[in-house]
Amino acid sequence: MKKRWRNAGLYVLLVIVMIAVGTAFLERPDPARAPRTLRYSDFVEAVQANEVSRVLISPDRGTAQVVENDGQRAVVNLAPDKDLLKLLTDHNVDIAVQPNREPAAWQQAIGSLIFPLLLLGGLFFLLRRAQGGGGNPAMNFGKSKARVQMEPQTQVTFGDVAGIEGAKLELTEVVDFLKNPDRFTAVGAKIPKGVLLVGPPGTGKTLLAKAVAGEAGVPFFSISGSEFVEMFVGVGASRVRDLFEQAKKNAPCIVFIDEIDAVGRQRGAGLGGGNDEREQTLNQLLTEMDGFEGNTGIIIVAATNRPDVLDSALMRPGRFDRQVVVDRPDYAGRLQILGVHARGKTLAKDVDLDKVARRTPGFTGADLANLLNEAAILAARRQLTEVSMDEVNDAIERVMAGPEKKDRVMSERRKRLVAYHESGHALVGALMPDYDPVQKISIIPRGQAGGLTFFTPSEERMESGLYSRSYLQNQMAVALGGRVAEEIVYGEDEVTTGASNDLQQVARVARQMVTRFGMSDRLGPVALGRAQGGMFLGRDIAAERDFSEDTAAAIDEEVSQLVADAYRRATDVLLANRAVLDELAEILVEKETVDAEELQELLISRNVTVAAYV
Repeated sequence: MKKRWRNAGLYVLLVIVMIAVGTAFLERPDPARAPRTLRYSDFVEAVQANEVSRVLISPDRGTAQVVENDGQRAVVNLAPDKDLLKLLTDHNVDIAVQPNREPAAWQQAIGSLIFPLLLLGGLFFLLRRAQGGGGNPAMNFGKSKARVQMEPQTQVTFGDVAGIEGAKLELTEVVDFLKNPDRFTAVGAKIPKGVLLVGPPGTGKTLLAKAVAGEAGVPFFSISGSEFVEMFVGVGASRVRDLFEQAKKNAPCIVFIDEIDAVGRQRGAGLGGGNDEREQTLNQLLTEMDGFEGNTGIIIVAATNRPDVLDSALMRPGRFDRQVVVDRPDYAGRLQILGVHARGKTLAKDVDLDKVARRTPGFTGADLANLLNEAAILAARRQLTEVSMDEVNDAIERVMAGPEKKDRVMSERRKRLVAYHESGHALVGALMPDYDPVQKISIIPRGQAGGLTFFTPSEERMESGLYSRSYLQNQMAVALGGRVAEEIVYGEDEVTTGASNDLQQVARVARQMVTRFGMSDRLGPVALGRAQGGMFLGRDIAAERDFSEDTAAAIDEEVSQLVADAYRRATDVLLANRAVLDELAEILVEKETVDAEELQELLISRNVTVAAYV
């Protein structure tokens, strides 16, 4: 009905415009029937010769229409001649003055109405477009910006999600509940109202939501948390209401809110009290999710990588009944993810995804997708038709440490110094017990580093997050190996600033061992310093001192002692194996890279074993 009225208004407006244009054309004289133009001197001569019978003067006295005795008509431009009327009267010429011509009443009405009608018509179309979601956004503040898919076409299913089987199982049950609710309601189960996906960036939270949309077969609403909040008070709450009104009309349905921490942060953390725009939006969201009126059939799926900043009222059961942790994948998960992302790429026969999965502990799904994409880019740059293992290995190093800088010119002295520095790291790391194996040594500059030594972290250690005291001590010794190698070869006066990052790492690990992990012989198993959270950042930004000055001095002494022990151990290893250090450095100067197999062969040929340094 509204559309028919709008079309009728369009037709009326079009008719009015056509009438106005047609009237303007009708009033134009026909050029073929227009009278000829007569000069003023010829006009005076014709009057004096009694050849003019009638003169019709215009209202402004500027022109006149002349009718001759033979009936011909002409137009003449009159001159300011005061004797003209006397001349016309003396020769018995009929004189008439044209009256001021006024348009008809209907023409005046149309002329006065055209502009208002056009103005009203333009405003009408602007309002209609604003109500329809297009046009001026200023007319559409209170409407939800959620993308609605009545039949989701994300082209993503659970078969495309790999490496996060636990999280996928939780969401599979939600999809099954939507498809087969009788199986759950028969035993008294209720559908979860909300599912919160928590995990580091790049682990696949949004991909899981797309898979839910592709599998569920119900209307799917997707929106970002930042789209609720505007600078105008009340807009966010209005958008929340509008979103849930649309969802109620299409229940059962799924509403996905990405990065919900943008609107769901803890209340009372701002300077303006509790009545700001973001908190009003959060209050409305809490009410809609589990307020006085229930939202039967609406499942909220939200994602965040900062659950520590979310409001406790938002996290309780009844709003988010389930919190699904989407963590970094383990070895088996990485292998599955690599298989998914390798589908559209031409891989050579030498590409072993199993080796790639073992070399990439701690990588997320996004990291692995980027890794294979970088390998494909390198293959295309090298004009290859397949992605070989060389491109994959180069892509791993590129992702971990940055692109190579082979164009940087290195002097022979600097090249040899970097070789000794990296050899020190590698040799100490290879001979320290209970430490990660060396993967590769390189003196090719990458990113901000002049050279790099790659270690393969233990899968079990990374998954559990548990590090022993001996491992941390070995980590400090390995970090100091480069500095110690420089001192042994070039002397203390010639050491460089290349170990600045290593020294920072050593100081950080030693202080954490004393103050956080209770690994101090003097202070014992006690944690010192209370975490002080940032009110606006939502994370720990400082540690409040809860100990005396004497304890602080003892902490400094313990940190210095741990660093000194690590320095002594690294020195003992390198001094005892100076010949191996020199040989490894020479190989690096010549070849620029040494892999794990070559390093192992060198150690075996020199009869160097780890057991001697336990």
